[in-house]
Amino acid sequence: MTGTQGSGECYAVVGGVGGAGATRLSVEFAATLARAGRDAAVVDAAFATQGLSAFVPERIEPDVTRVLTDDRPLAEVETRLGLDVPGSVTVAPARTPFERLARAKTSECARRLAERLSAATDRYDAVFVDVPPVGANQAVAAVTAADAVALVVPDAERGSDAVPRMCDRLADVDAAVDTVVANFAGESRTVEAADAVVPAGETGALSEAPAAVEPTEFAVAVASAVEALTDADLDLPEPESSSMTDYLPG
Repeated sequence: MTGTQGSGECYAVVGGVGGAGATRLSVEFAATLARAGRDAAVVDAAFATQGLSAFVPERIEPDVTRVLTDDRPLAEVETRLGLDVPGSVTVAPARTPFERLARAKTSECARRLAERLSAATDRYDAVFVDVPPVGANQAVAAVTAADAVALVVPDAERGSDAVPRMCDRLADVDAAVDTVVANFAGESRTVEAADAVVPAGETGALSEAPAAVEPTEFAVAVASAVEALTDADLDLPEPESSSMTDYLPG
């Protein structure tokens, strides 16, 4: 990552299981890059849960599914978050009735999603895609279009079990997991395959995100995960009490 707008890359942030926190981390990852002066976007591919819509309180019309079903530009559904950081975070959420949700999952719409993601990297330093457990066309399109894939799992037994299963599933579609992120971690470590570990933080509510815009212990862990995924050296300020070793796997 160069940090120059128009030369960005696309990162798929995949939830290994339901409730893994991929939506929250997608936004926290983008906010972390924004702290470092980058312009980042988050695109919703989790059409069923539509969690990214929590960041846009006003009516969302059109939404990202209409971009795909009606063949419209992604820029029509983008909303910039009002964050006091050097860079920016823009979100493109899904907020759709079931009928359009189903149409947005077709193979033709998946092809359009891949095209929109590629085009978005011409306008942003980084594009993060919020991806549900891979099992539908739009999720497949996201992981195959991405330059790198982060697999987010809870730091628990069900998260550990999900890692090999999801790695095999991505291999089936000619994709691969580049970074495993163990989320909601406590003092003990369960997911041995984790490349990065993120603690639960003070709150898990989407309404409280992004929290990584301030130099806290949570932000340190998120920044470590972002650096593992993007190979970037963000050189962000840390709280005086922070210890990076608390958030490294092993």
